[in-house]
Amino acid sequence: MNFLSHYYFDRDTNNSYFTLGTVLPDLLKNADKTIVLHPEKLIHTDSKVNSIIAGWNKHLLVDKHFHSADFFLTHSHNLKNLLAPVIAGSPVKPFFLGHIAIELILDNLLITTNEISVNDFYGHLDNCEEDVIHEFLSFAKLENPQIFFNFFEEFKRSRYLNTYINIGQITYALKRICMRVWRNPFTPEQEEEMTGLLLNYRLNLISSFMSIYHEIEDKMKSADRL
Repeated sequence: MNFLSHYYFDRDTNNSYFTLGTVLPDLLKNADKTIVLHPEKLIHTDSKVNSIIAGWNKHLLVDKHFHSADFFLTHSHNLKNLLAPVIAGSPVKPFFLGHIAIELILDNLLITTNEISVNDFYGHLDNCEEDVIHEFLSFAKLENPQIFFNFFEEFKRSRYLNTYINIGQITYALKRICMRVWRNPFTPEQEEEMTGLLLNYRLNLISSFMSIYHEIEDKMKSADRL
């Protein structure tokens, strides 16, 4: 799941460090795709650092449930098949595009149906003190935390996720993600056709997309009762 989908599950929390933890694996991946951290079992003396670790573990759990759900498997496969002829000649793998596309569409739907507040999400990130984040990253053995902070400050400043309200920006976001691997992933014509396809797919999901969030919530509640 993408940033806002992870935020959905803890949108009512007052713990900004926990919120940061729920999206930190993806933030780090965006800052530098070579970063690999495994703080899952670490315990710190600072409760704020432990909140980040708890959020990190929630992220892993949500992704585990999401990527094994029929909803994800079905819609990522459908989008792969629909997008494959559109991106003919592109170096991008259709299965990769289908995977990312459904995650971005879900974020768009959360915004446009007012299930979450993007400003509240960014407010949590703004509340987190750099010293605490730095302590977490050092504790988790990240060698050069400044790489992350350079990205993180721009991520907060730009409020980029607000643009997900526009389906055209979903295509742009897909392009940006693909450009981490492929220099020129799509032609302008392909981008235009992708936008129309994603818009139609989104319209067909509006009435049913919340089912995946309810399913994951139910699975997590069942696990807590065990």
